[in-house]
Amino acid sequence: MSSAGEAEILVQALPYIRKYRGRTIVVKYGGASMINEGLKAQVIQDIVLMNYVGIRVILVHGGGPEIEAHLKRLGKESRFVQGLRYTDGETMEVVQMVLCGKLNKEITALIENAGGRAVGLCGIDGATLKARRLKAAGGEDLGLVGEIEEVDTALLDTLLDSGIIPVLSSVAFGLGEDAGRSLNVNADTAAAKLAAAVKAEKLLLMTDVKGILRDMADPGSLIQALSLAELEALKAQGVVSKGMIPKADCCALALSGGVKKAHIIDGREPHSLIVELFTDRGVGTMVSA
Repeated sequence: MSSAGEAEILVQALPYIRKYRGRTIVVKYGGASMINEGLKAQVIQDIVLMNYVGIRVILVHGGGPEIEAHLKRLGKESRFVQGLRYTDGETMEVVQMVLCGKLNKEITALIENAGGRAVGLCGIDGATLKARRLKAAGGEDLGLVGEIEEVDTALLDTLLDSGIIPVLSSVAFGLGEDAGRSLNVNADTAAAKLAAAVKAEKLLLMTDVKGILRDMADPGSLIQALSLAELEALKAQGVVSKGMIPKADCCALALSGGVKKAHIIDGREPHSLIVELFTDRGVGTMVSA
């Protein structure tokens, strides 16, 4: 690329940097970009860059593949109820060890090594994420799986005000019959509810698909922007289906809570976060209220 082309990229980014400086953006980190070392390094660079230009970034992560791998090493077979992982006491110990320990601290260390400042947390810290036990449709037991009832932003606000990136894993502080216990919560839902609670400008969901497609067989049919009403219509028509439905529902949850924009982006694309935020074309699907 010529020097003029490089300059054009920077000039194009300027109004977006100005717009988002001082605003809060929640990033849900998951998929291939958590496993592929090259993609992982690019995501971390993007997060640090966002922080350097004055964006208040909160990074929320899950870790399903890592949890699955640890359970297999222990000889424990996973069980799913209506697509949700049944979480007994032994599984919860593994979930907490992997999410709150191994993955959370690895991500935090990567941000620090890239020149950022980060603090690794889980939803138990400061009782940031408070949840009650969730029952599947029909009342079927899911074990120690929680549904977030309340988000306490005090600890996150303190870190953000100090220019620190909170890295939050999706384990919540139990309420009711599970008062004080750890509950396993869905990371996408946690990110959506957290985004609403901190009055985020944007929620960015990193996935392993390009975004919402009009035709699943045609990657060129990406829908770059749509309203929440249009999103609901696409669900009714069956255009949004299968694994995309939970992502769409998280976008709707965030937007109904006051978040201005929600984005579904392909974490397999190089530097997808900053391309989506700082360029006119973006890389995924943007949903607005």
